[in-house]
Amino acid sequence: MMRHDWWHSFLVSMQFLTCIPIHKWFAKARTMPSPAVAGNALLFYPLVGLLIGVLIMALPALLAATQVELSSALQAGLVLLIWVMLTGALHLDGLGDSADAWLGGLGNPERTLAIMKDPTSGPVAVVVLVLTLLLKWLLLTELLNLQWLWPLLLVPMLARLQVMALVIYTPYIRSQGLGTQLKNQAQAAGFWWQLLFVAGALVVLQYWLLLALLLLALVLSWYWRSLMMSRLQGWTGDTAGASIELTECVLLLAAVLLMVL
Repeated sequence: MMRHDWWHSFLVSMQFLTCIPIHKWFAKARTMPSPAVAGNALLFYPLVGLLIGVLIMALPALLAATQVELSSALQAGLVLLIWVMLTGALHLDGLGDSADAWLGGLGNPERTLAIMKDPTSGPVAVVVLVLTLLLKWLLLTELLNLQWLWPLLLVPMLARLQVMALVIYTPYIRSQGLGTQLKNQAQAAGFWWQLLFVAGALVVLQYWLLLALLLLALVLSWYWRSLMMSRLQGWTGDTAGASIELTECVLLLAAVLLMVL
């Protein structure tokens, strides 16, 4: 692909994973991407995650720099609000749909997929989403109390790095949709180069606790893949989004435990 095609792929990734109005700033974002451009947007998922991390880390960093005193609980609530707004609750929607389908599907793949396509949310989805947001808020509060902001920067990136591996190495089970383009254009080499770069940077900087989070993200990607293969024999957009939300929660929990143990 040409350089402008890679730029277009990045913009597609930003448009899909965030609510940032890219289309208002760049004319290229208002043009229809080719299948190759749309598929290669997958390669920019970790970078978009890193940008999300920068934006959610900015608030507590700014408050600390300006010596504005807000409680950790309030800061965590604001960080979580920014986090959800930036992503447009896209992955939360996938988590809710997956939760309903996983329970209501009763182990049947066809029934699970049918429930997942239902736009309404059942009580299971509501409970799972409330508990997920509550857990994230509590974990963010603990990290702010510990004054350890690096996980806020890296967790969104690592969650999207794991979903990149999930997409590349797991069959896509829908016959149509964005996932078809991502799967057809998936480039394993791009994943491994990014993985090596992140791991190498953490080793050089001797950020061993953050390196542990990277390894955990890879284990989680394998685990989500095994669950999806056993139930559905592949992934959908909803289950991929659910894997991002669940990975973020587990990584935040691990970050807290690594600091206090």
